[in-house]
Amino acid sequence: MNTTPWQLGEPRRGGVFPSGLLTFALRPLQVAVRMTPLLFLGTLLIFLFRPPDVDFYELDRFGFLLLVAACLFRAVLLRKSLWPSVPLIWPMLLLSLLAVITTLGQPYDSQTWSLFAAKFGVPYTLYYLAGLTFDTPESLHTLEIFLLFVLAYLSFTAIVQLWGWDALVFPRYILDPSIGIHLDRARGPFLQAVANGVTLSLLGLVALNKVCRGQLRGAIAVLILSALPIAILATMTRAVWLSFAGSVAWLGLSQRGILRKASVALIGVTALGLLVSFSTSKSESALLDRAEEQGPINIRLAVYRAALGMASEKPILGWGVNQMPQEVVRRVEGYRLEAYWAHNSYLEILVENGIVGLALYLSIAVGLFRVGREKPTSNRWPGTLAGPKFRRLWPVLVCIYLFNACFVVMNYQFVNALVFTLAGILAAQQPAPQRTLHARVIAAAR
Repeated sequence: MNTTPWQLGEPRRGGVFPSGLLTFALRPLQVAVRMTPLLFLGTLLIFLFRPPDVDFYELDRFGFLLLVAACLFRAVLLRKSLWPSVPLIWPMLLLSLLAVITTLGQPYDSQTWSLFAAKFGVPYTLYYLAGLTFDTPESLHTLEIFLLFVLAYLSFTAIVQLWGWDALVFPRYILDPSIGIHLDRARGPFLQAVANGVTLSLLGLVALNKVCRGQLRGAIAVLILSALPIAILATMTRAVWLSFAGSVAWLGLSQRGILRKASVALIGVTALGLLVSFSTSKSESALLDRAEEQGPINIRLAVYRAALGMASEKPILGWGVNQMPQEVVRRVEGYRLEAYWAHNSYLEILVENGIVGLALYLSIAVGLFRVGREKPTSNRWPGTLAGPKFRRLWPVLVCIYLFNACFVVMNYQFVNALVFTLAGILAAQQPAPQRTLHARVIAAAR
């Protein structure tokens, strides 16, 4: 008698197994495996349109929890290792634990927990989940297309705001003066111009990488890269202007081949964008006034002094999450403020989480650079976001993120989610000795 192991649809003793029935029964599992990357993108989309000041019926929390369950379920189905990628995961866990401990010691406040989720909980979890989810060239291509659509949307919204075509702005809450700040700038769905500008800069690098790989060309490439500098100008934010100009100049001077050509072309487009923006008296006046404005700088210096005084009083573990805005108001003299944030991520971490928290945060910043280093597995998917060409741009992307963190508190879920999702994808391409660490630990225990 034939002893070949039984397979679907093969004859066996007792008749033929109804393979069609089994396939139908397994169809939900197949759908779960295929749809998880799309669910990930859907969650990012919710973060994009769910700024802190807009009530969105807790849809972001529901989407995030559903995403966590779906990603872990998919990983178990595919028998993927759940051992977290290094090197960022451990300082992330310690900083999150420190923030949780200090938050639990305060009276319950939903805003405090929302800020904790936006700064620590959500992006650090997505860092872990991204490596488990975007594990094929197809899924990475889908992510890249999604990011290009987001870039096109943000650029369009910023440009129509700059030129006063408010009827084309969507969603309408972007123009609502009662929520958010920076109504006179292109703030996008973030309701904050710096967050909008940082996102535009980061997504611009994604688009530039796709151009350099020859996968974005023709009229679409010209349109996207031509709109980007004008959208950056429309944010009316000096830190964003400086980081964008510096990154493009550095790429044009330090890189070779098509990346240098693309960067030089972007410099030319930026110059053209300046001419276009100065073509109308309204845009010219707004840009010049913003460049010369000194008031916000003086206020920030006063807040910095007050914040440093707070840090000196509780230097080790800090004051706790979301304790700075109200306390700093009592210490700032000469200004009438209801609440004021640090406008500096590093200073806020120092005040709220102490020296220990700042050390962990800086180690995460260093780790962001490390995950982009080329590794033996980097050439598995050379034409994707995990390939070597994107890794050359990764240090620039991280520098833009960290530089702008000096001028704004990174409390924006989409901005943090974007950076740590990309970092998680790169970190998942670890060399074999690191990726097999979990297996060796288990073998040693046995």
